[in-house]
Amino acid sequence: MALITKKVYGAEDVLPKESYKWQFIEKIMRSQAKAYGFKEIRTPVFEHTELFQRGVGDTTDVVQKEMYTFDTKGGTSITLRPEGTAGVARALLEHAIYNDGLPVKTFYFESCYRYEKKQANRYREFHQFGIEVFGTGSPVADAEIICLASDLFGILGVSDLQLEINSIGCPKCRAEYHAALKDYFEAYKDNLCETCLSRLEKNPMRILDCKSPVCSDIAKNAPVVLDYLCDECREHFEQVKSYLDSVNISYVVNPKIVRGLDYYTKTVFEFVTTSLGSQGTVCGGGRYDGLIEQLGGQSMPSLGFGLGMERLLALMAEQNIVIPEPDTCDLYIASLGSDAQKKAFDLVKQIRNSSLSAECDVAGRSLRAQMKYADKIRAKFSIVIGDDEIKNSRAVLKNMFTGEKFDIPLDDKFTDSFFDKFLDYQNDVLESSLEQEL
Repeated sequence: MALITKKVYGAEDVLPKESYKWQFIEKIMRSQAKAYGFKEIRTPVFEHTELFQRGVGDTTDVVQKEMYTFDTKGGTSITLRPEGTAGVARALLEHAIYNDGLPVKTFYFESCYRYEKKQANRYREFHQFGIEVFGTGSPVADAEIICLASDLFGILGVSDLQLEINSIGCPKCRAEYHAALKDYFEAYKDNLCETCLSRLEKNPMRILDCKSPVCSDIAKNAPVVLDYLCDECREHFEQVKSYLDSVNISYVVNPKIVRGLDYYTKTVFEFVTTSLGSQGTVCGGGRYDGLIEQLGGQSMPSLGFGLGMERLLALMAEQNIVIPEPDTCDLYIASLGSDAQKKAFDLVKQIRNSSLSAECDVAGRSLRAQMKYADKIRAKFSIVIGDDEIKNSRAVLKNMFTGEKFDIPLDDKFTDSFFDKFLDYQNDVLESSLEQEL
């Protein structure tokens, strides 16, 4: 029989045999975020469309070409979030989180949606780990979030990453830069793509981010933003670099980085790799000091970054970084007969209540099939219960890896007895691991 439907183009399933990799990385990310004083925030997967039009910018590819936008039955325009920052900023304002004290430091794990051509490690539904900081204009904060990202990559063992940084100034100095860009690109109007022609009037910096080979070639000799920074922006950028230098984080100044969203100001940065082809940006972010004001709040300097989970996992696989496999079932109890099945059901509940994992048959399998299943799930120990075991209130506990067997009671001493054997097993594994390291 043919399947009724399959997954939507551009979306991917994370299967049970792969999900442990995500969980491992997310655990490290949560730990690092906590170490830096960040707290988790969760926002809706869809928002009012005007949030992204105002916050992300109506001259960006994201808003012009890539958003999933639809009208509700009530006629309200809703958009699936294409990125995480605007929704978090909206939540900050709506719930006045800033009253809890500044800076507000948040992190999140989110799925995002962009209607674009599917490419290697680039999907229409993708996932991000994001960091957002609200209420500080200090260059120390810029350096801190870059350090957080750098630490994550270091802990995960990721190499072949280059940190590229730039400053795109503030609205004051950027106005002069926009004028210089407009003058430059005016000479190439006949060669620019249709999208860039519209950007020429509204936001010529967006032309620098165009993926068209023709526009990219023209942009190579365009004026450089660093030459137009005001004294304040220049000093801010120098301070960011000095803090990175002080903790030995290497970087390259890339004056061509503008990022793809209009809300960025001053510092912008990317961690890029050559291991993933054209989709080399694994993490990107920077400062967006004007965003909160654009959304109706008081002026509040802010900054953050987004780290793509799919690209990170692909990079780790490319670099043969081994992610520890998940822990397996601690105890499988096989049963023969209805009374034995009830006894097994009771015993596994006791083990689960004691913080270990346990399973018993829930599919009506034969004893042989149950033991095959125990092997398949790589259970550490197993017990077989039948009429004799129930009558004698004793059973045989088997170490599934060594074959060693132990007599174990099935009464109120069962849990303690199993724990003793389990602890012995853990100590043996630890000693074996230490011997291998030595």
